[in-house]
Amino acid sequence: MLKRFLYGIAWMCLIPVCLAQSASQKSDSLLAAFVAESEIPGLSISISQKGKLVYSKGYGYADIAQTIPVDPAKTKFRIGSVSKTLTASGLALLYEEGKIDLDASIEKYVPIWPKKGHDITLRQLAGHIAGIRHYRGSEFYSANKYETVTDGLVIFINDPLINTPGTEYSYSSYGWNLISVAMENAAAPAASFLSSKSFLQFMQEDVFEALKMNNTVADHADRDIENRTSFFIKRNDRVVEAPYVDNSYKWAGGGFVGTTEDLCAFGQAHMKGGFLKQETLDEWMTSQKTTNGNETNYGLGWRTFKRPSGKTFYGHSGGSVGGVTYFLMHKPSETVLAITGNMSPLNYNGLQFDLIELFISE
Repeated sequence: MLKRFLYGIAWMCLIPVCLAQSASQKSDSLLAAFVAESEIPGLSISISQKGKLVYSKGYGYADIAQTIPVDPAKTKFRIGSVSKTLTASGLALLYEEGKIDLDASIEKYVPIWPKKGHDITLRQLAGHIAGIRHYRGSEFYSANKYETVTDGLVIFINDPLINTPGTEYSYSSYGWNLISVAMENAAAPAASFLSSKSFLQFMQEDVFEALKMNNTVADHADRDIENRTSFFIKRNDRVVEAPYVDNSYKWAGGGFVGTTEDLCAFGQAHMKGGFLKQETLDEWMTSQKTTNGNETNYGLGWRTFKRPSGKTFYGHSGGSVGGVTYFLMHKPSETVLAITGNMSPLNYNGLQFDLIELFISE
């Protein structure tokens, strides 16, 4: 009887191990097929659960010419609009310090913002309902260097709002430019917190370093950045080197490079209260609504993904010149996935959701 009982306990302990092995094997097959079909030069994926990495692999090359393989712990990719979610964490820190009022007029924090007939707020900006426009023409491929986040406002500061704030969801990376200036200005008078720090210094020290995200930095195009991947685009069915771009025009909304393992660390730190208060996390991830009551499936820098499986994920996607990233969190199982490649365009065709769900047993 005792032997049978002990056997049962041992079998129960083996089940999670078997499930993880099965998920890893299936992931290997799916990813190998995707890499071959897409012809992507380099891809990185990491999945963590309850604070521990359960799957982390690199495929292909960060540098083809020098045959440097992708390392999910070290290789820095452009994470695109996932930068918004990282910036949202910095905004939350200022909010918890009482330095930011989400519902005050943006002019309180950015006095140079011109009158446009309507007040807009940080809450609206962070949820893409402020009426700020998105990219136009070739702006996505900008090669211009902007020395400060305030300098980057010149791109759109004099343009009219595209709708009445609060009435429509309209995705805008430039809204996050305005958020970064507000963050920098709002905290500047408090010598004990952010005095004399730029937006980038704040993010580096108070978010990335605080969370031990040692391989996440601003993507300075004119600097050598250790372990930064090369970037590629697919044009006319050929993979070629991506054109030179300078992402200083959109630091907060799409200007960071990092590793998939760093993104997993970020996700685990935002799974529940700790780095931020639980009530702050809840507010940041809760979908906003337009004035007519329609949910946007977007909180403050966090998107909600509701899947046919019935599971709900929080996170963001990110498209860059030479990079496409997904960052997903499943709170019930405390599972995080980060996947990124060094080529654009790149369509994962739902692969990111298939992979994370392989590691979720409930």
